[in-house]
Amino acid sequence: MKNIFVQGAISPDQIAKSIAAHSSKTAIGAHELFLGQIRADVVDGKSVAAIEYTAYEQMALEKMDTIREAMFAKYKLICMHVYHSLGTVPTGQLCLFVFVSSKHRADAQQACHEIVEQIKKELPIWGKELFEDDTHQWKKNN
Repeated sequence: MKNIFVQGAISPDQIAKSIAAHSSKTAIGAHELFLGQIRADVVDGKSVAAIEYTAYEQMALEKMDTIREAMFAKYKLICMHVYHSLGTVPTGQLCLFVFVSSKHRADAQQACHEIVEQIKKELPIWGKELFEDDTHQWKKNN
């Protein structure tokens, strides 16, 4: 089972290294990626400064493993990488990185979209919005 969790924000360097590592895999014809970024939403007149992520890690990893197997069975994927933040991620920083590779673009595009939707709906990961005024509330996924 692959660990998808990273502490804090996902760095652009991590993303660049992940992409660069695939240049030697010459059977790949398409990459698709999704980057989730923390928005500075305004909720009830208060600005979000960060989101603090927590998870039921073991259950999330088991569910992600099931999703991974299903995606490889459904689409002709060559590679799939998923990283999700835990802990506090400030606005403007990245919290989710989904990166899939396949021989042809349609498989990569469709799989990436489906993976993101399943992560949002099925993984036990919660975000607490931390506001600039030092108050907080649990985030509603949308």
